[in-house]
Amino acid sequence: MHTKSFSLLPVVFAIAAGALVPSAASFAAKPSAHKKPAAAAPAPAAVAGETAVSGGAPALAAKAWLLMDFDSGQVLASANPDEALPPASLTKMMTSYLVEQALRSGKLKKEDLVTVSQNAWCRGSGTESCMYLPLNSQATVIDILRGIIIQSGNDASKAIAEHMAGSEEGFAKLMNAEAKRLGMTHTNFVNATGLPDPAHKASARDLAILARAIIRESSEYYPIYAERDFTYNKIKQGNRNALLYTDPTVDGLKTGHTADAGYCLVTSSKRNGMRLITVILNTSSAQARADQTRTLLGWGFGNFEKATPIQPNTAVATAKVNFGKVDTVAAGLGSPWTVTVPRGQQVQTSAQIKPDLEAPVAKGAVIGKVVASSNGKPVGEAPLVAQADVERAGFMLRAWQHVTKLFGK
Repeated sequence: MHTKSFSLLPVVFAIAAGALVPSAASFAAKPSAHKKPAAAAPAPAAVAGETAVSGGAPALAAKAWLLMDFDSGQVLASANPDEALPPASLTKMMTSYLVEQALRSGKLKKEDLVTVSQNAWCRGSGTESCMYLPLNSQATVIDILRGIIIQSGNDASKAIAEHMAGSEEGFAKLMNAEAKRLGMTHTNFVNATGLPDPAHKASARDLAILARAIIRESSEYYPIYAERDFTYNKIKQGNRNALLYTDPTVDGLKTGHTADAGYCLVTSSKRNGMRLITVILNTSSAQARADQTRTLLGWGFGNFEKATPIQPNTAVATAKVNFGKVDTVAAGLGSPWTVTVPRGQQVQTSAQIKPDLEAPVAKGAVIGKVVASSNGKPVGEAPLVAQADVERAGFMLRAWQHVTKLFGK
C-alpha cells in the first residue's frame, strides 16, 4: 500500500459527512471525471446477483456489478456482467495498461518526453478532469502515467495516445486489439479517455479481466494505482477512489463518471492471502459507488475462502505411456494450487490425462490437467506434470509394443 505523509483527518471527516470532496486548494480539477458536478441521479433499482453461495449475493443499486477472484479469474458473483455500458474514465485502465506494457517491452522509457498538442491540451475550464499539462509543453512518460491513473487526466490520456499511435483514433485501435487479446468480448473503445460516444462501451466482466491483467502483468507500476495524490505543474490533485483512504487492504484501481455512465468504480483488495476484484457500474453518486464496493468486498471475503484441493508432490493419476521403457508415469501438480470456494463447501477433483502419450516424456512435462469442482460447478483447474522421466524403449521393445497394441493386448 502506498502511503503519503499528509494528514488523513480531513479525508476521514469528509467521508463521514457523506462524500470524499477535494478541497479547492488541493484540487484544480472538478471531482467528476468528465462533467461538471450535478445533482445526484436517481439511484438504479437494486439488482440481485448470481452466485454459488447459499442464500445468494447482495442486491446492489447499480446497473451491473461483478466480484472476481484474482488468482483464478473466477467470477464469484455478478449481476448483468456482460451488458455493454458506458465505462467513463474506467477506459483509462486500458490506456494506462498499454503504457505499462510499452514500458515493460522497452518501446517506451520512463524519461521519454511526450508533447502536449492543441488537441490534447485541457483549456482549464473545469469541465473535465485534467493533469493540467501546459500547451506545447513536454512531460515524461512516468509523469503522464501518474496523471492518467491518479488524476484521471484527459489531457495526459490524449497526449500519450498521440505519442504512441500518432492519433487518438489510432490508439483506440491498439486498445481494441489488446481487449481482444485479453478476451474482453463485450467492449469497444473509441477514445483513450472515456468521454461519451455511443459506440464506446465495456462490460463489468471485461473491466474485471482488464483489472486482473494490470495487477498480474504490471507489478512494477501497479503501486501507482494506490497513490492518493499527485502534484504536477504545482497543482496537487487527489485520487478519487475513496476506499484508498479508509481501507488499507484496497490498493487500486480506478473511478469513472459521466452523466451517461453514472458513477463507476473498479477496486482490488487483498486480505489474508486472497485478492478480490470488484466492478460497480452506473450508481447514483460517488458515495454510492464506494459504499456498494465496501458491501461487495465485505460479502466476498466473508463468504469465500481459499482451499487446497491437492497437496504438491502428490500423485493424482497414473498416465499410460506408449513405447517407453516403462508403461506408466505418475501425474501430479507442478506447483502449489488453491481455489476459491464458498466457505464450508467441499471440493472434488477429477484428472484428465492426455491420450496416446508416447515416450520420451521428461519429468515436469505437462501430460494432463486436474479440474476442481464445488457443488457441481467447476471452480478451477491446474496442469498435471510427469513426476519422472520416461525414456524411449529400444527398437525391439518398441516393435513388440506395436504388435501388442495392434492386437489390443
